[in-house]
Amino acid sequence: MLSSYAALLSTMIFRPSVMPHASSRRRRWLMPTLLGWTGMRGVVSLASALAIPVTLADGSAFPHRDLILFITFVAILLTLVVQGLTLPFIINRSHLFDGIFQEEQEELARKKLKHELKQHTHAFLKSKHDHDHNSNMLIERILKQWEEKAKAADDSWMNDNTKAIFVAMLESQRQYLAEYNKDPDFNEEIIRQQLYQIDLEEERLKII
Repeated sequence: MLSSYAALLSTMIFRPSVMPHASSRRRRWLMPTLLGWTGMRGVVSLASALAIPVTLADGSAFPHRDLILFITFVAILLTLVVQGLTLPFIINRSHLFDGIFQEEQEELARKKLKHELKQHTHAFLKSKHDHDHNSNMLIERILKQWEEKAKAADDSWMNDNTKAIFVAMLESQRQYLAEYNKDPDFNEEIIRQQLYQIDLEEERLKII
């Protein structure tokens, strides 16, 4: 454990640029303890102990060889049983990995938000700009353009009026996301990613 903290401090002092990102100071300072606790001594320790010769060069028995082997086996047993069996408990108590292994839940939340945002966008276009076209064709085209975002292959069909509708739609999405963000149980980072995409799309519209 001491060597884990020594490695952490050395990296912070001499190579701060390669320090891994930590979501909190607590996680950064507890991680070496957990890493040290996983330091099970096994094969290397046993191989080193068994490498001790039985006798010295003069033919006499190697002093305390049996004691060294006994201490090695005890150390292995304690680290495997005590540290090994308590490791899950320590991980759960430390809460170091809470939220890290939730990629699947985040992906579901991201898809849910995108689906609801698409429904909101469709309703906005129907209610606010239905007078600008005679069919749903333009709405579908705008929705497709929004879904493809920067990957859209052809922007030539967009005129000044269509761009104005698109900008109003993006602003409506921004307001919708601001309201959505009031839910404390929803991941704010997912909303920020959507807002970032809206900003990029607005900037792209200015150059086409």
